[in-house]
Amino acid sequence: MIRLAQIVVGAGLLALLWHVADGPAALRLLSGADPVWLIAAFLALGLQTVLSALRWRLTAAPLGITLTARKAIGEYYLAQVVNQSLPGGMIGDAGRAVRARGQAGLLASGQAVVFERLAGQIAMFVVMTAAFGITLALPGGVDWPAWLIAPVAVIVAVGLTLPLVLAAATRMPGRVGAAVAGFWRALRLALMSRWRVQVMLSLGTTLCNLAAFAFCARAVDAGLPLVAVLALVPLILFTMLIPFTISGWGIREGAAAALFPIAGATASDGLATSIAFGLTFLVAVVPGVIPLLLRPEAQAMKPAADHHVDR
Repeated sequence: MIRLAQIVVGAGLLALLWHVADGPAALRLLSGADPVWLIAAFLALGLQTVLSALRWRLTAAPLGITLTARKAIGEYYLAQVVNQSLPGGMIGDAGRAVRARGQAGLLASGQAVVFERLAGQIAMFVVMTAAFGITLALPGGVDWPAWLIAPVAVIVAVGLTLPLVLAAATRMPGRVGAAVAGFWRALRLALMSRWRVQVMLSLGTTLCNLAAFAFCARAVDAGLPLVAVLALVPLILFTMLIPFTISGWGIREGAAAALFPIAGATASDGLATSIAFGLTFLVAVVPGVIPLLLRPEAQAMKPAADHHVDR
């Protein structure tokens, strides 16, 4: 029932946007999309997945979990398939944690997944915060409307305050303080052991995501200035974390339709770009289906082998 409700919400939002953001115009833009730019977006999203998998491997190592690059990439692609198919964008990551629990336990494998995803969100937040501050201070960048400045400022303030709150919570007495302190120690161990590589991988995944969205905009002839890509696109992509629809469909398109006019484009440009990005992302995770196709064959062989041992 929850899944059905989220599908209905996503479909309803898209139907509403079709009327509000000139859906026929967006459809014309999509039908004339430049395949070269879409291929560029596909490659950027594929590179993003590989870099994310390597970041997971790097993050998991200090927690006692050793992953080969091939294993990490295959698992990450599989998780992407699930994330794109189910609400919340995290269920596939939970599967990664469960399947990697053998070496150090479910707590450590869960922490590795959470910390890896957190590193990517931190990098995206840093890029957005820097671009927001620069475009507010310098003329000629994004012309932020008054209705948007306050919410973005609150998001930035909360993001900057959270580490301080977490550090302060480690001093709390009792089980809560001990649990937070353990989480903080594991976080520092996972992210700081090779922090230079961690930063490079996280910035790499962020730039790949932003580039893929910008390429989709170019594909539908709705190119965004660089400052708009750095300041506005992270806000659009963050909406994919809201678990009201499947993989952010509908919410992401609404954010794009609302924010594109700030950069001098139209709402239909934003709608077309976001749909192109979503469809390209679906195609980019197709390699993750391969393990699913091979797994039934492996499972079919297992009973025969077990039966032979029993005999």
